[in-house]
Amino acid sequence: MKAMLTEMLWMDEHTTITLAELAELSGLSPDDINELIDYGIITPMEEQRGQTLFHAHYVITAKTAHRLRDDFELDTQGLALAMTLIERIQELEARLREIGAKHPGLLSDQ
Repeated sequence: MKAMLTEMLWMDEHTTITLAELAELSGLSPDDINELIDYGIITPMEEQRGQTLFHAHYVITAKTAHRLRDDFELDTQGLALAMTLIERIQELEARLREIGAKHPGLLSDQ
């Protein structure tokens, strides 16, 4: 049995991280992250003291991108497409949950 070390980071809606921190936490290079920015997958918040800042929730997005790129050997365009589709699926699932909460039984399997 192999022991695994994991890193925990407490993130809330107000936590921001730098490009370097996002790269370190996700396993992507800063160039990879900049390409995801170019495709609109990751959106920087602002710049402070010459450093680009991001909402910490992009750590999850960047880790997912890293895993997809490595597992499926995707180029940047393929990765951007996959991430866009994943985001759209998540949006649709959230809307379905919202509809299901407002109208119980409407979406039940019959």
